[in-house]
Amino acid sequence: MYTGNPDVPDDVFAEVLDQIEDFVRSRVMPREREIMETDRIPADLRQQAAEMGLFGYALPQRWGGLGLDVVQDVEVAMVLGYSSLALRSMFGTNNGIAGQVLVGFGTDEQRARWLPGMASGEIVASFALTEPGAGSNPAGLRTTAKPDGDGWVIDGAKQFITNATEAGLFVVFARTQPPSEAGPGIAVFLVPADAPGITVGPHDAKMGQEGSRTAEVTFSQVRVGPEALVGGDADVGYRAAMASLARGRIHIAALAVGAAQRALDESVSYAATATQGGTPIGDFQLVQAMIADQQTGVMAGRALVRDTARRYATGEDRRIGPSAAKLFCTEMAGKVADLAVQVHGGNGYMRGVAVERIYRDVRLMWLYEGTSEIQRLIVGGGLLRAERKKAGRPG
Repeated sequence: MYTGNPDVPDDVFAEVLDQIEDFVRSRVMPREREIMETDRIPADLRQQAAEMGLFGYALPQRWGGLGLDVVQDVEVAMVLGYSSLALRSMFGTNNGIAGQVLVGFGTDEQRARWLPGMASGEIVASFALTEPGAGSNPAGLRTTAKPDGDGWVIDGAKQFITNATEAGLFVVFARTQPPSEAGPGIAVFLVPADAPGITVGPHDAKMGQEGSRTAEVTFSQVRVGPEALVGGDADVGYRAAMASLARGRIHIAALAVGAAQRALDESVSYAATATQGGTPIGDFQLVQAMIADQQTGVMAGRALVRDTARRYATGEDRRIGPSAAKLFCTEMAGKVADLAVQVHGGNGYMRGVAVERIYRDVRLMWLYEGTSEIQRLIVGGGLLRAERKKAGRPG
């Protein structure tokens, strides 16, 4: 049974969560339009986020983080999801898929070298996994790492890499040998962003989540020493990817719940005040039905995320649950945002209205950290494999 994280007692965590919520509501929300129109997070907001410890809230305290566990992480994510998702993206990889690779699989020397700077915000880490031919399924990687003396030479191209334009460290997944029955042949490397041979493209223009920066990254004969190999073992790469993505999926699910809650709140507020023919539109039963569907989705998503996080923390389920939570919550957020636009009518389609931005922002959630289709394969295939195993059949 999960009993909480002794490093961060419940009363202390409650204070931390209150501070984060106040920051989101009082400092970030008033500047959502500025973030969207300038396509960047203002420097003063970044500085305050760093001072609050947000760049390392999920990193262990021994390396300068706040030490929040996955159960606490989802509560933070639901708060952060309430406003511009680009803010969370700024420090999401440090706490999430990049940072957790180091925490879970790095050597003591690697953790000491990188995690303190990541926790303080001095270093931004990018998770360089996705490629033109390998996205949700890392097994299709084409980036290679070839032995060179006691080190390695990395060649390949990555795309849609979050925070690539600001990165001080790339956590690079590369193939060291062809896949075989022994394993996928994928290793993970810690590559300083200023290493010769790295080229970062201009930041991508996206449908939504303005202010978050993704870009292409090319590795051309990038030489790294033996200290760059995560865990000092070429075989840990695939396990590192899967473990980090699974935890990250719970985080994204919680983030989606926060965004859906905001869309719901905007809908209720608008329906209570806007009128049609002199009558508040909230008096119309069909509008009430849309709001009821939104509320039901948000409540279900919040309960699912919290339960999934607890089961992940205990080790009871670290594969099917995270995928099911991400699948349900991200698609739920899309439906809730769609209904929010409908409740607002023509106003909901206007640029600058919160629900219009939310509608575009949450659409990306169906894609990153593994598409909805991949989550369905993980959940369905996992259940069937478990049943076959229980029955003593192969597969």
